[in-house]
Amino acid sequence: MPIISLLTPSRTLQAVEGGSKKRVLEMASKLIAESVGEEVTHELIFTGLIGRERLGSTGIGEGVAIPHCRLAGIEAPIGALIHLAEPIDFDAIDSRPVDLLFFLLVPEAACDEHLGTLAKLAEVFSQDECRVALRKADSNENLLATATRLFQ
Repeated sequence: MPIISLLTPSRTLQAVEGGSKKRVLEMASKLIAESVGEEVTHELIFTGLIGRERLGSTGIGEGVAIPHCRLAGIEAPIGALIHLAEPIDFDAIDSRPVDLLFFLLVPEAACDEHLGTLAKLAEVFSQDECRVALRKADSNENLLATATRLFQ
């Protein structure tokens, strides 16, 4: 499954005010919950994301984080791409603040798919030119267009 198929225009945001790790996780949980319907609440999403962060930061370095979790109640993977207006502390592996976040939610039983998608995301975000291109996007539409080109 192409990574770009996980995103929608409403879940691809540029120049978002972050503030803190917890605040960004809360904001993304609400954003995702609004786009998937009532069966999956923002509280459920936030609990899943924060529970995963307690196991270890999903900050992979170079200003990137991939917060993710498996959730009951969703039938297909869901993604959200957020570029923050200002980097925030995310306890990343390289101790650098994070400004690019790709949120990934997968069905509870989708272990192999989850790991495969995470590997694809890490591969794209490991490339300098990809991170630069995403950071240069100056609108939500341009961020989605850039993501469409990069996340095939």
